[in-house]
Amino acid sequence: MATESPASNITKSTSTPQTIIQSWNPNSSVATVPVTVHSFPALEPTSLEQWSVNHLYLPLRRDLLYSAVVYEGDNTRQGTASSKTRYDVHGSHRKIRPQKGSGRARLGSRQSPSIKGGGKTFGPHPRNFGTKLNRKVYDKAWRTALSYRYRRGELIVCEDGMELAVPEDFVKVAHHFKDGLREAYLAKYMRGVLAALRLGSTDGRTLFVTGNRRDWLYGAMEQLPSEGRALDLPDVDVKDLLETGKVVMERSVLQEMIEQHQSDLVSRIVVGGLPLKGPQTGEKVL
Repeated sequence: MATESPASNITKSTSTPQTIIQSWNPNSSVATVPVTVHSFPALEPTSLEQWSVNHLYLPLRRDLLYSAVVYEGDNTRQGTASSKTRYDVHGSHRKIRPQKGSGRARLGSRQSPSIKGGGKTFGPHPRNFGTKLNRKVYDKAWRTALSYRYRRGELIVCEDGMELAVPEDFVKVAHHFKDGLREAYLAKYMRGVLAALRLGSTDGRTLFVTGNRRDWLYGAMEQLPSEGRALDLPDVDVKDLLETGKVVMERSVLQEMIEQHQSDLVSRIVVGGLPLKGPQTGEKVL
């Protein structure tokens, strides 16, 4: 005959969000770290995810960051500076005055660099300043920059569709404003939002990164360059991730950013006709 087990012998789980977060200790054998996803602009927690330590908890490598910043700077230079040599200056190449007899200094043609309007000696010419960097080194520098922000608590991940919540009354009449009233209101409103969230210049400025341009957010930040910047993903580089006090980005932007820069984690070995993928990006926990 079956007997009913006493309720006191049943083991119940006592896991809470706090104990789950405390159990994440990257210094141990745990291979993931917690990432809280927030709403915007309230920055209230909405969900909890786990990400690989190879994505957001790499040790600080100043040499990789330096190489990446120099590489980006070199490839950004236009290299269009140009000057004329004595052979590029228009005009006759005859000698200006006789070599001897005038009692003055010797002069050649009017294209001489020693004469005003003449050519320039060793002047700049169009060139390519671009340098090369191993792709795996550059990709690891990206994740190192993100890890640096994550370790310091300066990486804030928000839900997709990040946009400034402008009052509806202002939206209805904004197109009627003239003489910079629209921009002035946006600047004042955004300055108040940044001050309330402690994301302004007093806290080291903030970089907002979205998947594409958001009119209100970008328009407001363009009026407040001293408070921070707003960029879409294609315009962001390693230097942008390092130069501001905090970085606020959408979850999809973080995922795409890591997927584009994990070549050193993805193997080219094909098993069963399928290539081996890198660590999973963002697994929802709560």
